[in-house]
Amino acid sequence: MTKTRSELRRICMTILYQYDLFKKNVLIDDLIKDNLEVDNDFVKDLVYGVVTHQNEIDEIANKYMKDWTIDRLEKLGSSILRMAIFEIKYTDTPDIVAINEAIELAKVYCDDSLKNIINAVLDKVIKE
Repeated sequence: MTKTRSELRRICMTILYQYDLFKKNVLIDDLIKDNLEVDNDFVKDLVYGVVTHQNEIDEIANKYMKDWTIDRLEKLGSSILRMAIFEIKYTDTPDIVAINEAIELAKVYCDDSLKNIINAVLDKVIKE
């Protein structure tokens, strides 16, 4: 059964969370295989893109966080934020889709204050 992009983004969030949690002492391909039954280019592109551009993504996020940095956020929230910034800056995903998908994930996996931080940062990123 084919997964929707929303479902694939949830899987990407999980993979990035695990990658961050294991302090990068794990192979990304192993995490992808553990979380996905069928090979998927969207997942690979998004996960590898976030990991490859993480320093630039974190700089962008930190620029728009008042008295916070992305590494101080809980790991699921930072994974969601990194994915959305990557999609906005490095893919042809429409900004509104990237933001909406991030907010929907944040509604399920984050508390309201973190959801609001993610929303505010992404709003500032697209207005840049």
